[in-house]
Amino acid sequence: MAQGNRTTLLPDGGEFFATLIDEINRTTTLLLLEFYIIRSDRAGLLFAKALTAAVRRGVRVLLSYDYIGSFDTSSDYFLKLKQAGVCCRAFNPPAFRRTIHLLDQRDHRKLALFDGVRAMVGGSNIGDEYSGHGSGRKWRDAGVMIEGPAVAELGVLFRETWQHDGAPFPEQGLLPESSSREGDDTVGIIGGSPRHPRSAIRRSFQLAIAGASESVGVMTPYFLPGPRLVRSLLKAVRRGVRVRLVLPAVSDVPLVRLLSRGYYHPLLTNGIEIFERQQEMLHAKVMLIDGQWSIFGSANLDHRSFKRNYEVGVIIESREFGGQVAEMIDRDLEHSRRITLDEHRRRGWLLRLMEVAFSPIARFL
Repeated sequence: MAQGNRTTLLPDGGEFFATLIDEINRTTTLLLLEFYIIRSDRAGLLFAKALTAAVRRGVRVLLSYDYIGSFDTSSDYFLKLKQAGVCCRAFNPPAFRRTIHLLDQRDHRKLALFDGVRAMVGGSNIGDEYSGHGSGRKWRDAGVMIEGPAVAELGVLFRETWQHDGAPFPEQGLLPESSSREGDDTVGIIGGSPRHPRSAIRRSFQLAIAGASESVGVMTPYFLPGPRLVRSLLKAVRRGVRVRLVLPAVSDVPLVRLLSRGYYHPLLTNGIEIFERQQEMLHAKVMLIDGQWSIFGSANLDHRSFKRNYEVGVIIESREFGGQVAEMIDRDLEHSRRITLDEHRRRGWLLRLMEVAFSPIARFL
């Protein structure tokens, strides 16, 4: 955990994207950008325009994107960026020498570093649905801006991902090893990776929940926590901790939502409050412990984030920042519907049958 940081809440995807473009426009030396999905829609074109302008004023720009996550994006989009001077790198493209297991390892991180002294982390990809530019269903997202010593750790994560296939990192001299003190917040960085024998992401969630004495608030779009996290949540309730989960009412992966509901019964039975976010598609990944410890990042509460994806998480110790996060969660609860145990018990027999039938594949989602 690094002291002396300043953190700023970015409470929705529109603000995250607008801040990202503003920060790109004010960067003077080095831009490091890592996103799972980059689309060539309106938001993607604005992103590309800002990167191209940065190159023209002498900024070195490194862009890492996941090959599978951005599979629908035309190769011409990235070709034009390369021709403009952006150093683009696709993460883990298919190759005959790789096994299916290795191909399934994806870079799910969403982070941006500006001059090595400021950084953004969150759940938003580059696309209209995340940025608020889309005309269809908008996605509910959130992120955080960090300034201070913790930024250097994010630079280390970016470099490790860039070198995933043995490629050299071209900007060793431009990446600061440390940053000056900017505020009073303590920040820790979690780098989740399939290379770790034990999931650092899951472990951080477990430790956070185990340390709660008053409250746990969780917002996550994909809820397949597995038995270990379920036990952590149930133990917290037995200690007298109030646990609230905000989950999506509508999902872009209906099978995940179906299997998520298979976890509802033991949680509701033991007093955990479950709310389903209406209207916007929930995509924010947030945890708040005792109003003081906040966790933001790219990781969902599912096996893929724990074991197969490259993820990033940020732990923030700050009562002031935690108060802002609590207010944000309360606003989301106003747009959510609470699920009762009686209602859950009344779900149809077909849903129950499907939950059981598909449960064996939950660890692959």
